[in-house]
Amino acid sequence: MKKIDSFAHILPKNYYQEMLKIDKTIPQKFPFINIPALVDLDERIKTWPAKDIKQVLSFANINAEDFAESNEAAQLAQAGNRELAKIIEKFPDYFESGVGMLALNNVKASCDILEEIAHSSSLVGAQIFTRHLGKSIAAPEYEPIFATAAKLNVPLWLHPVFDVRKPDNNLVFSWEYELSQAMLQLVQANIFEKYPTIKIIIHHAGAMVPFFAGRINHILPQEQAADFKKFYVDTAILGNAPALKLALDYYGSDHVLFGTDAPFGVKPAGATKIIVDALEELNLPVTKMEDIFYKNYQKLVSGE
Repeated sequence: MKKIDSFAHILPKNYYQEMLKIDKTIPQKFPFINIPALVDLDERIKTWPAKDIKQVLSFANINAEDFAESNEAAQLAQAGNRELAKIIEKFPDYFESGVGMLALNNVKASCDILEEIAHSSSLVGAQIFTRHLGKSIAAPEYEPIFATAAKLNVPLWLHPVFDVRKPDNNLVFSWEYELSQAMLQLVQANIFEKYPTIKIIIHHAGAMVPFFAGRINHILPQEQAADFKKFYVDTAILGNAPALKLALDYYGSDHVLFGTDAPFGVKPAGATKIIVDALEELNLPVTKMEDIFYKNYQKLVSGE
């Protein structure tokens, strides 16, 4: 069965070099990016997980908005998006599409970038992050991004970042909390009521939400609790079949997309095999497996 990995990452070579000009200590500050397959396309293809896999590429979170002032950040994002589109076009047997970068410190330019993505043949969405400039992604100043994405029918991929106010950030638990908190804040900001056509894909199977569904249902107003199920989620939790079943039971098989976080998680190129194995362990009907592996992604980006 063909599989579209909806949440894989890349750090395009030219974009990365531009970022290193701004801060040469990036590899030391963010050691998790020091994976050859993240930057080196020859290495990535050499370690490709399986012939039936195609990846949707989003940027590893070395975000221009965190390193450059607003106008430069927008220019870096646009250049990075052009580079990403060329990679998609050059390697169509490996890459299904790309997810563009925005510059949250330049909301107007980000809305213009969404317009460019809407007319791209290679980019299908935009990546946003849980926090920026000390504020939640649900802060009012970022709302034009959601309004524009909904208007243009451009899906948004939500990726976590650390809350720098906290002294104990870590990759095991912190990002899952940040995702869950951002989802709550978006729901409480009534983002789905204001923009009913908005599509937001959450990394890491919706993080803490499926496990704490009971608390959500009993503590929040009924309308807000229901809104949590309007998110889409991927399967990037490094295997764990019971947890994937919990996510599927909560969101429904029509809101779960195959995603692996490649090339992160398992050396040298990601956790694709253990995630596929975990899904197959669930013994789902073929039609539901097709939905998860590729049909839900296709529906999402086609606007169905």
